[in-house]
Amino acid sequence: MLKGKSMKKSYYLAVSMNPTLQKTLIFPGFFRDTVNRTREYRLDTAGKGLNVCRVLTQLGKECCLLTSLGGFLRPQYLEFCAQDGLRVEWVECSSQIRLCYTIIDKSDRSVTELIEESERVEEGTGKKLLDKFSALVPDCSTLIISGTKAAGFSDEIVPEMVRQARAAGSRIILDVCGKDLLNSLPHKPDVIKPNLYEFVSTFAPDLISKNSIQGDEGEVKKRVGAIWAELHEKYNCALVLTRGADSVWYAEKGELFEFNFKAVEPVNTIGSGDAFTAGFAAALEQGAPFREAVAEGVRCGSIKKLTEKIINSER
Repeated sequence: MLKGKSMKKSYYLAVSMNPTLQKTLIFPGFFRDTVNRTREYRLDTAGKGLNVCRVLTQLGKECCLLTSLGGFLRPQYLEFCAQDGLRVEWVECSSQIRLCYTIIDKSDRSVTELIEESERVEEGTGKKLLDKFSALVPDCSTLIISGTKAAGFSDEIVPEMVRQARAAGSRIILDVCGKDLLNSLPHKPDVIKPNLYEFVSTFAPDLISKNSIQGDEGEVKKRVGAIWAELHEKYNCALVLTRGADSVWYAEKGELFEFNFKAVEPVNTIGSGDAFTAGFAAALEQGAPFREAVAEGVRCGSIKKLTEKIINSER
């Protein structure tokens, strides 16, 4: 059973510890080992937490993004957030905001993602971020922590945020994996929502080979269900596993269920999982049954795919 929330809670808090600026470039055809030119490109703020905050804001919800920012790109990042009407609380980290690149090839509709690893944040950034978090979480209705941490943040920061949010009575949704997820589970988040690959790599790494999940889908689902049963019994949390264009696996209690949907042909899938998280969180907050919240997540993820627009030479 998902925990309730205090009536005094007023807003969603989305945490991003790896802020990003995303350059998207579309080519009629992309060729290696030569010059490729395009007039179709744009620059946006990105990162999983930022994407969640943006979609919640678009849904008319009050959401605050908590992050750390540094370097010469910070004013641009904050300006883009202001243009999108996003509330941002941030602390200084002295490291540059990373740049990532999405290359879309119209000829075969392929999407290639080029990701810069983040710079290490300066010592003390984690404490500053936790201090800011502690001030924000008492009025937080739903806490959503998404994505990876920049280098330099300790392995204790995500579990400590979950601990504080649990003490404050906030609903907690975690879209994280690895140590961040494993170390947070003892504090009993309400929902864990990695994608299937992240879940398997965290709890059943023997199924991973050459960066993909090996084995028959039915056997993988059976293994996931067994792992889930143990997690639910021990931590009493719900589960949602997105699988790209495939059905969503979810479980609130007991059995692992499957939510099928009609896939849309995407222009760019980047951020669709975060749009799912936002829609899912908003529906839960409004009191929707779990399956209906999953359906709303799917709807928001699909809308993101359908409405992706690239503005020629403009933001």
